[in-house]
Amino acid sequence: MLYQVATAGLPAPSIAAPIRHIFRKQRNLTVLMGEAQRIDTARRVVLLEDGGEIGYDHLIVATGATHSYFGQDAWAPYAPGLKTLEDAFELRRRILLAFERAERESDVAARRGWLNFTVIGAGATGVEMAGTLAEIARHTLADEFRRIDTRDARIYLIEAGERVLPTYPAELSEKARRQLQRLGVEVRTGNRVIFLDAKGVVVKHKDGEERIASRTAIWAAGVAASPLGRSLEAPLDRAGRVKVEPDLTIPGHPEVSVIGDLAYIENNGTPVPGVSPAAKQMGRRAARNIVARLQGRPARPFRYIDYGILATVGRRAGVAVVGRLKLSGFPAWL
Repeated sequence: MLYQVATAGLPAPSIAAPIRHIFRKQRNLTVLMGEAQRIDTARRVVLLEDGGEIGYDHLIVATGATHSYFGQDAWAPYAPGLKTLEDAFELRRRILLAFERAERESDVAARRGWLNFTVIGAGATGVEMAGTLAEIARHTLADEFRRIDTRDARIYLIEAGERVLPTYPAELSEKARRQLQRLGVEVRTGNRVIFLDAKGVVVKHKDGEERIASRTAIWAAGVAASPLGRSLEAPLDRAGRVKVEPDLTIPGHPEVSVIGDLAYIENNGTPVPGVSPAAKQMGRRAARNIVARLQGRPARPFRYIDYGILATVGRRAGVAVVGRLKLSGFPAWL
């Protein structure tokens, strides 16, 4: 739902609340604000940014993932990603400011740059963001400007692979593409970003290279695990996720559990996806295992229950997989 905050569809309190407020009546819980720099498993302490330390008997690490620019970190200032509320606020500022700048711009070519929006990466975040941007331009803001017609905005969805929503069944990917195109989104699959700056994006495709003038780019192309996981000195996968034991602990340290996007674990031979239902299930299992150990009982292995996947595509449209059921359009949105 972060994309809805980024596109001014929802206020921040609708999707998040301060942890301190949530647990205000939990008298046996203390909330401390700090930035964890490293975990010393030998000494059982978490080292903070100000030099402070917090000791632990049991530790759950749930620091998630961050953006991955595939070795091109210099692109980050020009194409922010969407992982936190702060990211959402920054994207909202850039999106709304682009329309304001276009309203003031008298040069036609320069105005086009402000009215071109580029979303890089066509996973669920990219698809939802592109669809919502099209809705904003064609409906929400349509009557609010005098010198520009926001319906002239172009939304580019750039994907290096051959289809949008690559983790979904192929038929649903194609339906999502058609839904996006009906909204006015220009879907560019088979286009790989090779350069990015403040004024546009250069893509490479089968016909060569092309520059798209775009003053607003949004990165939804890749993620990397939180760097805090490396300090655990546990096995990692290629994305930097910690390979955990079946009970979500790290090898040799049953007092340390890793959950959420930072954890790599398989369920029936398939990696558990980095989605919120999986993270919540991991959190419950890790907590129950700590209680079990304190009571002298054995920990139980984590079993992921797949409740399905959903991607919304603008208003009253989307695609979803729930068990063997595949939905698209209005039924999926419901």
